Amino acid sequence: MTAVSPKNRAVYALSIFLSAFLLFEVQPLVAKEILPWFGGSAGVWTTCMLFFQLLLLGGYAYAHWLSRGRHRWVHALVLVASVLMFRIIPTDWWKPPDGQDPVWRILCLLTATVGLPYFTLASTSPLLQNWYARQHRAGMPYRFFALSNFASMLALLSYPIVVEPRMRLHTQAWVWSVGFLICAALNYALFRQSAVLSVHGYEDRTATPDAPPRKHQRVIWVLLPACASALLLAVTNHITQNIAAIPLLWILPLGVYLLSFILSFEDMHWYRRRTFLALFAVALGGMGYAADPRLEVDDIRVLVPVYIGGLFICCMVCHGELARRKPSARWLTSFYLMVALGGAIGGLFVAVLAPAVFPALVEFPLLLLATPAAILWMLCSDHRISQTGLAAPQAAMPKQRGMGVITALSGAPFWPLWILSLVGVVGLGGYLARGEWADLSEARLLSRNFYGALRVEDDQELGVRELAHGTISHGEQYLNPAKRRRPLTYYAAGTGIGLLMADLQKKGAFRLGVIGLGTGSMAAWGRAGDAIRFYEINARVLDIARTQFTFLADCASHLEVVLGDARLSLEREPAQQFDVLVVDAFSGDSIPVHLLTHEAFGIYFHHLKPDGILAVHVSNSYLDLAAPVAALARQLGREAHLILNEEDLKTRTFSADWVLVGDNESERFPWIKDKESEIELRPGLRIWTDDFSNLWQLLNL
Repeated sequence: MTAVSPKNRAVYALSIFLSAFLLFEVQPLVAKEILPWFGGSAGVWTTCMLFFQLLLLGGYAYAHWLSRGRHRWVHALVLVASVLMFRIIPTDWWKPPDGQDPVWRILCLLTATVGLPYFTLASTSPLLQNWYARQHRAGMPYRFFALSNFASMLALLSYPIVVEPRMRLHTQAWVWSVGFLICAALNYALFRQSAVLSVHGYEDRTATPDAPPRKHQRVIWVLLPACASALLLAVTNHITQNIAAIPLLWILPLGVYLLSFILSFEDMHWYRRRTFLALFAVALGGMGYAADPRLEVDDIRVLVPVYIGGLFICCMVCHGELARRKPSARWLTSFYLMVALGGAIGGLFVAVLAPAVFPALVEFPLLLLATPAAILWMLCSDHRISQTGLAAPQAAMPKQRGMGVITALSGAPFWPLWILSLVGVVGLGGYLARGEWADLSEARLLSRNFYGALRVEDDQELGVRELAHGTISHGEQYLNPAKRRRPLTYYAAGTGIGLLMADLQKKGAFRLGVIGLGTGSMAAWGRAGDAIRFYEINARVLDIARTQFTFLADCASHLEVVLGDARLSLEREPAQQFDVLVVDAFSGDSIPVHLLTHEAFGIYFHHLKPDGILAVHVSNSYLDLAAPVAALARQLGREAHLILNEEDLKTRTFSADWVLVGDNESERFPWIKDKESEIELRPGLRIWTDDFSNLWQLLNL
């Protein structure tokens, strides 16, 4: 066995650190680039995460194959090909032509652009750790695993705070490309060095026999990361559906997920089983309570800490138990392969299986039940194995002070504790099931696809039918036929858009464009002789508007609905000469950023008449979107007026924030002077473009 110099060890560490940093820096970069093409949906990030997990599995499988000494020259070809063939920024050819489910298009797009470089980076850490272990002592490589996860977390946390506010997307791509070339050069140098090592004669400096892992251990290697990965995506999906589809809320869950890996594999003393199993029960209860649909908890200062903190505790339990079971370095690549397989299984469950099987977002409460059940099964299996004398080697399951459950069970009655824990899991399941059943049983219709989960339900007491996306109402209609043509909620007569439309009706026939269909409430403002053109990306929303609501059917105007992303559709169309263009495209509780950029506003005013008005609906619990709209209006030489209204539930009028943008509206519509509110301009807020946006500044914390 060859000694490794500090300089050579530093090269290994630098290469592993840089590859992991680039691996996770490219994820928000690419996701943000393609987000506008697919409606700004939270499903874009979930699909990207699935892709990256599958490619991580492929990279780990490739590293495991190479570690067996087969065709080592293949890696040199992969390194050269990845340098020659990568293209971070996709071409416009990949833009979707319509509003069909884009999952496969996104996966193909990512494969064609970052697929090979990402595959190469994914294989780097396990491969270099294997090479290092052949030159140095066996236990050391796992600290490199902690180092790689630290680099990954640093990349993710730096993106919304340092990179996104200061660099345009194309600059980010250029810097990333330079980093990738440096990483490829380091990897090639280490590959040349490792080629002289003997494939055989592996030596392990452990005091215990190097027996192959048992089947039970391999199952746990897959099960624990599968639970953590599925919870990661489910929590991310839940908060981005109901708060905002922004990089910050993609990155926070992934950041704490990686932090749990770092702490668990850097030093086993970070994971105190007794402490974390107690916190595990608290975390499950807290997340289950916050997710209860019967509770109206909507404070971001409460929700984000509960979900992110709960996810961290759950991941610490999963990854801490996983680290306790890590094998000797001889089985390192096999171990990493099983971990990646578990991560991919969790990702497939949330991103592919759940949307296809469940009509609503029920995978999150299911995982809150399945994860503790898996942990209890693991603890029970460990106890059974220890009682039958088939325990894994001590090197794989190191002893800790305060190990908790298993240590306590060795000298205490086992079944009372098992039954108590089982009762707790069943109780949590009953609570979650009761809440979900109470929510879902009231639904008239449940529908789910790439763009989110939709629910239609009737409130007989109020006499209305509602369409909801997550926790956000997308419109209501009176059930009484005599009142069903009356616009309600954000579009009622007392709102900014209601006042504008009522005044516009007095001036004669109009041509109206609406981005975002919802229930079709804006059609209630149409009369014979008017023309209304809706733009809707989700075909399922159109089906619901036609079958569950009557706004479209009752409208006497000339009515058209264009399926597909509104901005892409407008780019392809000749000037529509709208009197008013309404931007009302929700995704949960957020407006997609690509509809609020300089380029987007240029498209809008191309389709408006010279005296036309752009009406932007900016109601949002967590983001102050009036500021960037006002900044864009000022840059284009237009006026921006924020119209607020009081909530009146007797008339089903919701509190709404509308920004009206145009030329001299206050003179044409005198009521604006009396109704408008001051728009607070954020210091240092740059104009948003397709190449730059910064939602960090707009968060209302």
